[in-house]
Amino acid sequence: MPEPSIVLVTGGAGFIGSHTCVELLDHGYEVIVVDDYSNSSPLACVRIQRVAGRPLTGVYAVDLRDRRALSAIFHQHQVDAVVHLAGKRSVDESLQMPVEYYDVNVGGTTSLLNVMREHGVHQLVFSSSCSIYGEGDRVPLAENAPAHPATPSAASKWVCEQMLADVCRLRPEFTVLTLRHFNPVGAHPSGLLGQDSHGEPANLMPRMARVAAGRHVRLSVFGGDYDTADGTVIRDYIHVMDLADAHRNALEHLADRRGMRVFNLGGGSGTSVLELLAAFGEACGRSIPYEVVARRPGDASELVADSSAAAREWGWQPSRDLAAMCRDAWRFQQFNPSGYASDT
Repeated sequence: MPEPSIVLVTGGAGFIGSHTCVELLDHGYEVIVVDDYSNSSPLACVRIQRVAGRPLTGVYAVDLRDRRALSAIFHQHQVDAVVHLAGKRSVDESLQMPVEYYDVNVGGTTSLLNVMREHGVHQLVFSSSCSIYGEGDRVPLAENAPAHPATPSAASKWVCEQMLADVCRLRPEFTVLTLRHFNPVGAHPSGLLGQDSHGEPANLMPRMARVAAGRHVRLSVFGGDYDTADGTVIRDYIHVMDLADAHRNALEHLADRRGMRVFNLGGGSGTSVLELLAAFGEACGRSIPYEVVARRPGDASELVADSSAAAREWGWQPSRDLAAMCRDAWRFQQFNPSGYASDT
């Protein structure tokens, strides 16, 4: 099974997707982006090409659930492999609209698999999430830890994983690498690519950046009574550039063996919300006001990755520390006060 050279990236205009596209272009791949821009911007694709200094092979505004439109893309391009990053991820939003989360995440993956099979494409890298572990039964979490998804967002990812495992078991021509990433943050060091969401961002660091920039008065910290040293939740943060590098590594190791394999991707150490606040304050040169509010349903007290399998099998490990994550995220905020809309 040769290493893929033409890669279709679903959700390629999103936060992880845009950085992954740059990484792939930098390493000589031809890249096709499919994104419906429901939580991203077409301007991200313009910036991907600017950062990489190379054109994307194709850019398509398509909802994965539209099988006819998706099939037309596969018909036009000889796709070797797919990196599947498209999907909805917000914990809070999924609690308000669970049916839509299953429809988009599971329905989109089902449609993608059907179209891949129709066109003889059998190599897939799937972006999952550490949220499937729920509260987690140990620290750090290895891939064999039991799944206890506590939100529709997490559960929909878990359903996709089960479906992919069944496909690989029943259709041995398929090879899937499932990447359970922990908390991606940071931005491209150029300041041209970063996390830009429609409306209010769901994730902590972009909300933090908006407070630091004066766009909001203070940051809401969800819960201060967890069983941790300072009472706030602990997460394993990974620079989005390291995560993009991991997706490229996964493509390069699809041929190692058939079937589905699962890998955790994280930094291997935990940082509390208050510790992250302090680190971001150092990066931007100002303290960030905050208030502790009620816990969010489904938030685990501590999630930290055991990523030793990726290190052992691929030689992959993250290289950027928390200071770099904060510094790059703050640079993106400074260069793009209104996100990618700053270009308009």
